[in-house]
Amino acid sequence: MALTAVLFGHAAALLAGIVDGPPPADRRIEAYFKAHPRLGSRDRGQVAEAAYACLRRLALLRHVAGAGAGADAWLAVHLLEGGASARALEQLGYRGEGQLEGRALAARLRTLDAKALPRAVRLNLPDWLLERLDAQIGAEETDALAAALDQNAPLDVRTNPLKADREGVRARLAAEGHRLEPTPWSPFGLRRADRAPLFASEAFRDGLFEVQDEGSQLLALLVEPRRRETVVDYCAGAGGKALQLAAQMANTGTVYAFDVSAHRLERIRPRLRRAGVDNVQPVAITGAADARARRLHGKADRVLVDAPCSGTGTLRRNPDIKWRPTDLAALAAVQGGILADAAALVRPGGRLVYATCSLLREENEDVVAAFLAGHPDFAVVPAGEILARRQVTLPDAADFLRLWPHRHGTDGFFGAALSRSAG
Repeated sequence: MALTAVLFGHAAALLAGIVDGPPPADRRIEAYFKAHPRLGSRDRGQVAEAAYACLRRLALLRHVAGAGAGADAWLAVHLLEGGASARALEQLGYRGEGQLEGRALAARLRTLDAKALPRAVRLNLPDWLLERLDAQIGAEETDALAAALDQNAPLDVRTNPLKADREGVRARLAAEGHRLEPTPWSPFGLRRADRAPLFASEAFRDGLFEVQDEGSQLLALLVEPRRRETVVDYCAGAGGKALQLAAQMANTGTVYAFDVSAHRLERIRPRLRRAGVDNVQPVAITGAADARARRLHGKADRVLVDAPCSGTGTLRRNPDIKWRPTDLAALAAVQGGILADAAALVRPGGRLVYATCSLLREENEDVVAAFLAGHPDFAVVPAGEILARRQVTLPDAADFLRLWPHRHGTDGFFGAALSRSAG
């Protein structure tokens, strides 16, 4: 058992802070470790991993621990599942109260009948998400999806074709002791099943790759930018997709990286230098009415909208998301508004790509359908055809790109490519 008594206390405190505090978990973790600077990097890794493991299976841990139990009891159940004894828990500092003491928790686990558990508990999904997934893909596939969401996500990187091809990057990393394999779908991707200190590698410092999920790489392929075009990444964030678009354009033309957060955009600048990219212009805008955005109305060849969403497709990486209330109607309204604002930038004959990391129809197909109903000058470009042109053979790609952790091994993503009529 990796946790010491001190680390057990830190993991329980961190877990409680994530569950009780505002999202996202990674910011809560960053703040916690900043407040506890004496924790070494290895200790931080053990504490964070313990907290994330509990978040993935929080429904089951709560069920076993009982009503009113806190984060230390959830963590204790998790450790018992991993083979710890009640005595070992006491040595770690877990005492419990009444029926929650270690021996009682261990007895509950021994007598637990998994088949008799409520389905939401067995699948570690909240009721609101389970109901929607069942209605959308059916109970059997939801079971398979839930099992995949309970697993750790692999480490995917996107190689930088401006500096080396995929095999060249793979060889450089192997020479530094990091063995990665080609991703099955993306022509730029490499994958490692477990975490590795790739940021410390010379290959990273030389700009040969960026960490990016394979599904995210496929979304950027839907934009299909050409050399010397004008492209807008409308919700650029830290610029991962903008970097990929720049590379696909062979560092020609212009990629405008728009975002309402100047702080997020600042994170792209060192990435641009490292990647050898000079055709990306980060632009902090106040919204659709911003003069810098309005100057591009009707002029952009391609516009990518990676819309803010529930993030349910990223539950392998961000398991805290599923335990927080989500107002899907409000999200869909925001998404529809952003998509309409971005559409104004697309020139006649240009392309608009709408993307989310959500699993849910309300944020995906429904948003696109509502947009098309109000914008008859836009039509769907089949995603399968675009990917085929990029030598990507995704068996179930059709009008829209739909990626699922249990089917494709990626995070969950949705992508829709829309063309504006030339007339």
